[in-house]
Amino acid sequence: MNFFHSIRWRQQLWHGLLLALVLAGFGFAAWRLRQRDEMRRIDQELDERVSWVVRAGAALRPLQDRPPPVHPWPPQDGLPPDRPWPGDHPAAGNPPPDMQQLRLPEHEANLFDGGPGGAFYYIAWHPDGREISRSLSAPAGVPHPAWADSPRGSRLRGTHRERFHFPPTGDCILVGRDISHDLADLRRFAWLLGGAGGMVLLLGLAGGWWISTRALRPIGDISAAAARISTGDLTERIRTRDTDSELGQLASVLNATFARLDEAFTRQARFTADAAHELRTPVTVMLTHTQNGLDSPCDNEEHREAFEASQRAGQRMRHLIQSLLALARLDSGEAAALRAPCDLDRLARDTTELLRPLAEEQGVTLEVELMPTRCEGNEEQLGQVVTNLVSNAIFYNRPGGSVRVKVSTEADTAVLSVCDTGQGVSREDLPHIFERFYRADKARASVAGHTGLGLAITKAIVEAHGGSIEVATELGQGSSFTVKLPL
Repeated sequence: MNFFHSIRWRQQLWHGLLLALVLAGFGFAAWRLRQRDEMRRIDQELDERVSWVVRAGAALRPLQDRPPPVHPWPPQDGLPPDRPWPGDHPAAGNPPPDMQQLRLPEHEANLFDGGPGGAFYYIAWHPDGREISRSLSAPAGVPHPAWADSPRGSRLRGTHRERFHFPPTGDCILVGRDISHDLADLRRFAWLLGGAGGMVLLLGLAGGWWISTRALRPIGDISAAAARISTGDLTERIRTRDTDSELGQLASVLNATFARLDEAFTRQARFTADAAHELRTPVTVMLTHTQNGLDSPCDNEEHREAFEASQRAGQRMRHLIQSLLALARLDSGEAAALRAPCDLDRLARDTTELLRPLAEEQGVTLEVELMPTRCEGNEEQLGQVVTNLVSNAIFYNRPGGSVRVKVSTEADTAVLSVCDTGQGVSREDLPHIFERFYRADKARASVAGHTGLGLAITKAIVEAHGGSIEVATELGQGSSFTVKLPL
């Protein structure tokens, strides 16, 4: 079964896709919210330390003691040459404070001790770009921040989160710390979200499968019952417990429809059987009188021809009545009874020998290829199948043609094939050849007395035995009928 053609699988795929998208969106939003909160918390801690470092630097370098800059640094694109860098700074050549000149009180110094998330560090730069102070925990090679539109800013450099500030003095104060531990926590949180989302997805798919299975179970029951009914068992009904749901109501409607069909087919079969039974007696009487008339001495040739025509018409009527009775029995299910193991190859051989005189009369050669094949069925009905197929192959063949009858086995199937070199069947007639009273060659069939029920009876017998019949034909080249029956 193609999964994409299954309602259950398509419903499950759409349900899973929608649930996966919702879970992915929720998980990403939760992770981004957690990341933003973590970065905000870290930035608040860094801002607190930036303010202490700025105060300590301002205490060492009062604003009023600093003359205007001579060479501002760093240069900015679009900054007029005569505009000083934000904040005043010493003239070039004035020595900046060294590392010992920036003293933090004990309380503030403790803010830069190592903690669970890593040690904080700070670096201070002179307006001309020289480093004037740094903590012992500061890593080497920290680049000077670039001036932005705001005197405060932040950046993420590898696993380090840093906040910087350009005070009015023109210096640059940067405080940061290693956030690898926080990033690891975020990764663990992401994995936790992914695992939880996967579990929810699996539970959602399992629940959706259970719900869809219960919802679509009546459809399976309806399909199974319809398949059994299509084989001819019109007494079958759809069994469903929930008769109030939409599918339960559909099952009730279908059951009512099947009941009406069963009643209609029963009436049709009863009518056919009753009509055939009623016609058998007058036809028998007519044939008896015509035979008596032909056996009695009669010098009038016209009377004799009339008796012969009546006899031929009576025989055609008797053949039609027998066919109608056979179809009535098949429609009523009588073919399912009276089954026994039989040799299909023997049936084909006996039937072929009986029809060989007819083949010689038509100038047709009969060829047989039989291998021992044993199946279960009604010998009389299976013999009728072989008779109908071989007689049709002879009748619709060309003079000098051939008919090949073959019996073999394939896996657990008995195969009977009848191939001829006759006129074949056109594409327009091929879909209708198994219909009752249908004749592809209407003019020839009416002259020969064929009723158009032979293939219909054959198909009904084969299907009643749990088999199948197929035809391959090409107009002007012949036809090949293949019957498959269970061994």
